[in-house]
Amino acid sequence: MLEIEKERADAEYSIGGLASEFDVTPRAIRFYEAEGLLAPRRDGQRRIYTPRDRTRLKLTLRGKRLGLTLSEIRSLIDMYEPGRDERPQLERFLAVLEAHKAALERQSEDIEAQLAELAAFEKRVRKQLGARRKRNGRS
Repeated sequence: MLEIEKERADAEYSIGGLASEFDVTPRAIRFYEAEGLLAPRRDGQRRIYTPRDRTRLKLTLRGKRLGLTLSEIRSLIDMYEPGRDERPQLERFLAVLEAHKAALERQSEDIEAQLAELAAFEKRVRKQLGARRKRNGRS
């Protein structure tokens, strides 16, 4: 079992391999690198990603699916250090999730209010159109 863990720690990934595995473009991976989320080592022009980079990419993509900003994702990922107490990271993650959920709920309320306004305007316009049709039809 230790050999497998060592193999994993020594594993290397190419940008194409990660792009294929996570169904993202190499350009997206380079963008995350430019944003400081990934730090591959270089062999000439070739980027060599470690298991740590792979995990960071996986967490970045998970955070994006949750709607987190890159800044929020970076702060959470930067807190992670294998072997350390995970409680601070988990507490921070929970706080970020709660804040994001509250923002989505506010947006949902705003959308519901806008939909109600649109429905009221639509009803008014339809009523006006109906009244005009009746007048034009009688004339």
